[in-house]
Amino acid sequence: MNLRPRLAGFALAALVSLAPAAVPALAGSSQRELAPLPSLAPVVKRASPAVVNIATRGTIKASAGQRNPLLDDPFFRRFFDVPPDAAPRERQFRSAGSGVIVDAQNGYIVTNYHVVENADEITVTLLDNRTFPAKIIGTDQGSDLALLQARQPNLVAMPLGDSSRLQVGDYVLAIGNPFGLQHTVTAGIVSALGRSGINPEGYEDFIQTDASINPGNSGGALVNLRGELVGINSAILSRSGGNIGIGFAIPVDMVKSVMAQLIRYGEVKRGVLGVNIYDVTPEIAKEFGLHETSGALVAGVIQGSAADKAGIKTGDVIVALNGGKVTSAGELRNAIGMLRVGSTVRIDLLRDGQRHRLTATIGGQTDVETANAGIINKALDGAELADAPGAGGVLVKAIQDGSAAAQSGLRANDLIIGVGREAVTDTKSLRTLAKGATFLMLKVRRGTAVMLIPLR
Repeated sequence: MNLRPRLAGFALAALVSLAPAAVPALAGSSQRELAPLPSLAPVVKRASPAVVNIATRGTIKASAGQRNPLLDDPFFRRFFDVPPDAAPRERQFRSAGSGVIVDAQNGYIVTNYHVVENADEITVTLLDNRTFPAKIIGTDQGSDLALLQARQPNLVAMPLGDSSRLQVGDYVLAIGNPFGLQHTVTAGIVSALGRSGINPEGYEDFIQTDASINPGNSGGALVNLRGELVGINSAILSRSGGNIGIGFAIPVDMVKSVMAQLIRYGEVKRGVLGVNIYDVTPEIAKEFGLHETSGALVAGVIQGSAADKAGIKTGDVIVALNGGKVTSAGELRNAIGMLRVGSTVRIDLLRDGQRHRLTATIGGQTDVETANAGIINKALDGAELADAPGAGGVLVKAIQDGSAAAQSGLRANDLIIGVGREAVTDTKSLRTLAKGATFLMLKVRRGTAVMLIPLR
């Protein structure tokens, strides 16, 4: 016999008998107009139609690590009569993410590069459940942004805000499709600004937020309380793969810059100054007589680069760019990387204790000008690399004392000719093979000898 209804009724009867005056008050409250409660619903209502679900299908090549190494052994294949196509080097994939409509008339949708990477087919689903295909206008792996286009009637675009006006403590909403749950809204605050080190190979200036961001939120909107886009949700910091209150979004100001170039060129023509740079540590500050550990130390200047032409020298400490303070090497790299080729910048630097101001015309990115090997892999940080003239491979032009590359055993004039079992022909191929790797086995020619050098 279920006693819960009877007990509940008894409890209500007891309440009425103890406080009979409360009953008319409760009944009367249903007839009076209640005061509106604080709510984020109006913001969500304005912003949600501009957030879309993005589903992708495509084909990717299986890496060597995904294949059984025995299948690459000729003796094994011949002995066991393994057919040539026993282990296909390609596989199909499906994935899902989010995107934001930023231009309704032209059908432009911004999302993350990693959401549409290797996609052969892209399908967009709106809040009203309309579904249609989209095409890629351009992508930029460095900033992890991509621009799609899907011309459709009655699209709703989200107004773009100003991420430079964000402050730690501002309220924000994250809107996206976490774990396939379409148009999920979470709320939080801006936890920090200018975060970097999340993706050392990219251009970073992340907004950190505690608004819940989970797999599937990538490419979705970070929105202020005016319903304006202030960031594109991109990454989380998590050991489990789920949200722990540390999420990252690409600032909308960076999105605007990248989007303008993708529309015009289909790619980002990233500016290059042509210097090897390092953070100013307390030891470096003491050595150079600096009063604070701020700025970017120039450890090398590439001949013929924008920096060389402007008169920047090894040992200079760059402290400001176009009047804005430079606090670290990463900050300078991001700022230069977001500039267009051919743009002119004012550079303030310290040389022998004196402040100087120079003007540089930003150059284009070439394999030689990307000699800061930290862009390739942090294990190579401190090595100045360049394509080996005529010989094939990558030449180590110089090594910074005490750097990660120096500690690994690399030396100036070494020639990198391979990574693992793959051949290295130039800096571009080295960058491809080393991207994201936590361990590298370099094949190096030193004089007449060939050796293997492990890097972690």
